[in-house]
Amino acid sequence: MSDLAQAVVNGLLIGAVFALVAVGLTLIYGVMDIINFAHGEMVMIGMYLSFFAWSLLGLDPLLSAPLTGVSIALVGGLMYVAAVGRVLGRSLLAQVIVTFGLQVFLRGLAQFLWKPDTRTISDSWIGGVRWTLGPVVIGGPQVVMAVGAGITTLAVTLFMNRTRLGSGIRAAGEDAKAAALQGIDPRKMYALAWIIAGGAAGIAGGLLMNSYSAAPTAGVTFALMAFVVVALGGFGSITGAALAGLLVGVAQGVVGLYAPSYTLAAALGLYLVVIMVRPQGLLGTR
Repeated sequence: MSDLAQAVVNGLLIGAVFALVAVGLTLIYGVMDIINFAHGEMVMIGMYLSFFAWSLLGLDPLLSAPLTGVSIALVGGLMYVAAVGRVLGRSLLAQVIVTFGLQVFLRGLAQFLWKPDTRTISDSWIGGVRWTLGPVVIGGPQVVMAVGAGITTLAVTLFMNRTRLGSGIRAAGEDAKAAALQGIDPRKMYALAWIIAGGAAGIAGGLLMNSYSAAPTAGVTFALMAFVVVALGGFGSITGAALAGLLVGVAQGVVGLYAPSYTLAAALGLYLVVIMVRPQGLLGTR
């Protein structure tokens, strides 16, 4: 029973990170109906920036996470201006090719600049901290990642639901022509959505360096889980992504306790069960 409790706690902690990685992905889809295949690479670059902030400047991941968030937010805005914004209104295939091309470019760039070697932060402030609650041992890095992910996810949710800019982004996503008649520039709102998504991905990358290693393919696993989380929670629903991230984390944690080779199958199985009942996902509307 203690092993099961440990698996559930571990699942909740990593699930919070899954949710944060999925937030930017579901935001872009909800606003623009575009799936960003380069989202995992944005997380990966955030991990590298956190590593170099530590190795070159001595900044702990706890301190550099906001900086990586700002940096990748700028990357997200640049991706929109330089590539994605140029194919808006064209075929779905053109949009898919652009984001897929950005994925290949960013991964190749990381391999060229930093080689395929993994980079690890070995002495983070929270790295050796452990808490014991009865039979459950909670690692400091996992708690930091989960708390940081939860705060960031909540901040994005409040921004989208409680601010005028957030309302403008949602209006542009619902009906760009109607939003334009109200004085809202849809393209500016789209660019802002990419900036926010990039910021969330960058913070996720910085937080992940508390426990994971940076490598050109580091974002692949988290991007794959993010796609599952977005589909499970409902495309375009940030709250749904948060809930689905926790559920996927717990499912993987529990299944990993008994059958470690089937954790991905558990996440996909959970998704299939949910869409049989609600094809639009947990909190999706379309």
